[in-house]
Amino acid sequence: MDKAKPFDIPKREVWEAFKRVKANQGAAGVDGQSIAEFEANLSGNLYKLWNRMSSGSYLPPPVRRVDIPKADGGTRPLGIPTVADRIAQEVARRYLEPILEPLFHVDSYGYRPGKSAIDAVRTARQRCWRYDWVLDLDVRSYFDSIDWELMLKAVRHHTDCPWVLLYIERWLKAPVQMEDGSVVPRTAGTPQGGVISPLLANLFLHYAFDTWMARTYPHIPFERYADDAICHCRSAEEAQALWKALADRFVVCKLALHPEKTKIVYCKDVNRRGDYPHQTFDFLGFTFRARKTVWHGHRYAHGFRPAVSPKALKAIGRTIRGWALHHRSDKSLQDLAAIYNSYIRGWINYYGQFYRKQLRPTLLRIDTYLVRWARWKFKRLRRRHWGAREWLARVRCANPTLFSHWRFLYVGSRTSEAV
Repeated sequence: MDKAKPFDIPKREVWEAFKRVKANQGAAGVDGQSIAEFEANLSGNLYKLWNRMSSGSYLPPPVRRVDIPKADGGTRPLGIPTVADRIAQEVARRYLEPILEPLFHVDSYGYRPGKSAIDAVRTARQRCWRYDWVLDLDVRSYFDSIDWELMLKAVRHHTDCPWVLLYIERWLKAPVQMEDGSVVPRTAGTPQGGVISPLLANLFLHYAFDTWMARTYPHIPFERYADDAICHCRSAEEAQALWKALADRFVVCKLALHPEKTKIVYCKDVNRRGDYPHQTFDFLGFTFRARKTVWHGHRYAHGFRPAVSPKALKAIGRTIRGWALHHRSDKSLQDLAAIYNSYIRGWINYYGQFYRKQLRPTLLRIDTYLVRWARWKFKRLRRRHWGAREWLARVRCANPTLFSHWRFLYVGSRTSEAV
């Protein structure tokens, strides 16, 4: 029988946390251990983790630094915890989230159950029709800038659970192992890639931004997804005053607005015809600007609405090009569909929510590569480009759901763009 532990952490919680981590998959941390390798001695590994967490002796290992490419050509640093550390963080997240979730602002959408980026974009679209101006906010290096003392103060405000407070502080202060193997200490921030990081990041901005806005500027609505936020204003003067006030507020919270990426945007459309320096902004992979649309069902006009952004389209095109479909002649058409349909469905389900036709030219590239694939696959089509196109068209007519983008592009393709 186990001796009494300083911290009462049910073994069941560790097991449930493992199931969540396994479902999410993810790369190995600094120890190189995969989920499959951890699972090879599952009972022993979970008991060891529970024993250390319950006794207060668990020390998080360094997180592995990985730089992932961004749509704008830069990189985003991620901190990848070990499998065991992800399970430990999930145990804490499962304890803390039910306490914090009911407190969060209705217009906070990031990493929250029952809310999504599409919800944020849809709300922003509606408010851009009612408000003429947008303050597009960019917090400089947010995840790397979170002040530990302020973060822990916010956590202590909502729980006095000793093991949660102990391990959150240890996770915040865990060092980073760089790609060259060197271990670098950190002095601020919470690593992107950690299981507990999104919840902590939301809590920090809940006080730094959400509640401050509700208290100081209750008449200005906003949408926030993690550190990406936009505020809707009645006038340029109101937006300018809010920008200055937020800059001062973030200094108090030891954050900073990016001076070049933060901007005031005019929501130009058929009824708002002014001319200002900024008339477009990006939010969660969508570009908001004046777009041609059907007006009252019979004539065209310009409305201010979102569509997939050029950066996102470039990233999608880069992914499609990387598939090199025309060199996969060892695969059947059905094999290719099985391999790549999950990617295509994801793009359509997300970026196809608004102004769908903006996505079509990029998805048509898939068919261009499939035509080249057919010419490599079938000797009779090797020198017949148009013959290969006709062959693919016949396959598409016979099986219009084989590839996910075929229904999107060719079945009812002239649907209304009023969404």
